[in-house]
This record gives sequence, C-alpha cells and structure tokens, in this order.
Amino acid sequence: MFKPSRLVVFLFAVLLSGAAGPAWAASMDSAGGKQALRVVGDFHVTLLDVMKNAKALGIKGRYERFAPEIARRFDSKLMVALATGRYWRRAAPAQRQNLVAAFRRLSTATYAARFTGYSGQKFELLSVEPGPRGTLIVRSRIVEPRARPVALNYVLRKSAAGWRIIDVLVKSGISELAVRRSEYRAILKSGGVPRLVRSLNAKATRLLGR
Repeated sequence: MFKPSRLVVFLFAVLLSGAAGPAWAASMDSAGGKQALRVVGDFHVTLLDVMKNAKALGIKGRYERFAPEIARRFDSKLMVALATGRYWRRAAPAQRQNLVAAFRRLSTATYAARFTGYSGQKFELLSVEPGPRGTLIVRSRIVEPRARPVALNYVLRKSAAGWRIIDVLVKSGISELAVRRSEYRAILKSGGVPRLVRSLNAKATRLLGR
C-alpha cells in the first residue's frame, strides 16, 4: 500500500488548498485507472527507448525525444503553479507563459541529462491507487540486474486534456515537486518570477551544454 512521506503530504495539502485553481473531479473507476496507467506506461516506453539509444542520440537528441513527451504527459502549468504558489497567482499572463516554458525546458533537460545509458533496466507498473482531491497514484518501479528495485511513483490529476502527471515520487517517496518548491522559495523572494525564469533557463542551458 502506498504510504506518503511528509513531502507528499505537503504537496497534497497544497492541492487541497485549491491554490492552483478549480479542481477536476476524478473517481477511481476502471476507465480513469486505465488512462492513468497508459500515460505512465507510454512514458516508460519512451524512457527505455531513449536509454537504449542514449549514446547515439547525445544529450541534444535525448532532449528532442523527451520534449514532446514531457509536454504530452505532464501538466507543467499546474506543476509550476503549485511550485510557486502566490507568486503564480500574482504574475502577469506573459510572466506565467515564460515561467511554464522555462520550467518545461528544465524538466526536459533534466531527463535528457539523467537517462544516459542502458544496462538491462526495465520498468514495472504495479498498481493504481486513489489520492487526495481526485488524484491518482500510479505505483511503479525500476528493476535493474543485480540491484534492488527502485520505487518510482507518479501523481496524476485529470485536466481538460485528460490525465496528466503532476509529480514524481522517487525512492522513499520524496516529492520532486515539493523539493522544487523549496528550491524556488529563496529565488522568488529575492527576484520574483523574472529571476526564477532566468534561473531555470540557466540551469537547463548548463545541463544541455554537457
């Protein structure tokens, strides 16, 4: 059974607050569960394919392969809204657009820099479980030869475009979105959204320059 860590509870508290806008109703019916599994399963297919061809693709090629997948499978707008809180609510439309673009660019660059090779790994989908405020948790793991499986769980929320990933929980349940929110806090306090946009783009550029 999925046991949320403190960071996950923090994320769900943000979701429950309604800070990012109106909630989308979701039920744990078979259709919703199958759709959520398909989103994660299809993303895993891309991950494995990129890993197997990582050297030939190079980091820029991996970025190009991941870019449409990140846009299709992740709700970047909601993710960045949750990560920036009141700064998102106060931001002008153009600032929000720039922030989402920078957030998505860094997310894509991070995947491109992280998945650099293949040594027999495989992804296993384990279950779908209901989460707070209509979210679904897709539990999965990475299985590597001669190593313990590593938990890799996804939080999905239904949007107008269907089920989309809004967080990834790694290893012991650490919420990547909650970690990002913590990292962004100091930047937002000192320079607001414009400085955060510059920071995200700079990090993406450094990753892609490897």
